[in-house]
Amino acid sequence: MAAIILDGKIVNQQILEELKPRISHLAQTRRAPGLAVVLVGADPASEIYVGSKVRTCQELGMVSREARLPESTTTGQLLEVVRKLNEDPAIDGILVQMPLPAGVDSRAVLDAIDPAKDVDGFHPENVGRLVANLPGPRPCTPAGVMELLRRNGIAVKGKRAVIVGRSDIVGKPMAMLLLHQHATVTICHSRTADLAAECRRAEILVAAIGRTAMLTAEHISPGAVVIDVGINRVTSREEADRLTAGDPARLAGFDRRGSIVVGDVHPADMARLASAYTPVPGGVGPLTIAMLMSNTVEAAERRLL
Repeated sequence: MAAIILDGKIVNQQILEELKPRISHLAQTRRAPGLAVVLVGADPASEIYVGSKVRTCQELGMVSREARLPESTTTGQLLEVVRKLNEDPAIDGILVQMPLPAGVDSRAVLDAIDPAKDVDGFHPENVGRLVANLPGPRPCTPAGVMELLRRNGIAVKGKRAVIVGRSDIVGKPMAMLLLHQHATVTICHSRTADLAAECRRAEILVAAIGRTAMLTAEHISPGAVVIDVGINRVTSREEADRLTAGDPARLAGFDRRGSIVVGDVHPADMARLASAYTPVPGGVGPLTIAMLMSNTVEAAERRLL
């Protein structure tokens, strides 16, 4: 039986459509929700992400504000920008685009954001609310994964879930969200002994390690649900051919652009062994933006209604 492809673009559109009447109600009774995005420097990937977030805000009828700062910005200068946004009554959500330039204290900047406007869910207060399973903004990528599972009818309760990666952005909050839905959760990382054996125990396998196609057939139990959070660029055609098992469509894309994007799981192995999986691109990525919009609308509702 062919694996089910968990299409993040479809779920993204579902979430955004559900947000539209809530945004319209806020705009008619109070004001439209406002999101401020702060970008320091000119990192190409960050430029793309910020542009996508701003476009989505505009399409939904939300207010978007960009603060673009030079690479030379100091921690103190960035903290002043955050302070002003905290005090701005038209702004409900603040997102500081990571990574920040070397020399800027990222932790100090994230801690300075008003927890009520922290739509990334990274402030220590909101991390505590996540751990305690109290209401509050959840980190966007893990929250998007949970929506993807729920809307595709994939049960979590009682399942063995293995997460590869222990970052504060994905791995740790992903574990908490799955645990709150009664999964039995294992977190693996660079020091895990016999990683392949741990992964093969998973009925739900989440890869969030940032290493191109690191997880292969030996890591995937046949019939597992595989969630690939990784986004890695492959610029070797030979490597692209190997990873895609010679897929003509993917190779044609490589020939047009000179690269393809691949996740942390070997795509051909994942498609062959999983019962359901997220493609890269088009799986988890679109949901991160959808959940950012959702967190911003919820923040506006808490402040205005």
